[in-house]
Amino acid sequence: MKILIRWLLLASALLLVAYLYPGVSVKSFGSAMIAAFVIGIFNTLLRPLLVLLTLPVTLLTLGLFLFVINALMFWAAANILEGFTVSGFAAALIGSLIYSACGIVIDAAMERLFASRKLVA
Repeated sequence: MKILIRWLLLASALLLVAYLYPGVSVKSFGSAMIAAFVIGIFNTLLRPLLVLLTLPVTLLTLGLFLFVINALMFWAAANILEGFTVSGFAAALIGSLIYSACGIVIDAAMERLFASRKLVA
């Protein structure tokens, strides 16, 4: 249940990104759900490999290169999906920053929500 709620909230966050930043567009909530799923899959499978391969660059930039990796995941998802578009790399960078910030807020809220439910049960 927690995964389904998080997925719906991240899809809503993707719609928020499209609303706030004109370089990112999402056609519908269904497209946002698919895009949130694909971004999650990319972050789960590809991101660790990219972080490992670019570790020297990441260390040289004091971790700032991780923002580029996040933007690449965001941009890659937009390139393979219909209904989710990003106008360029700068838009992917800004969109991924907003999306990541929303994800942090969603994770913190869900942690509090589900932690309080554990105390009651």
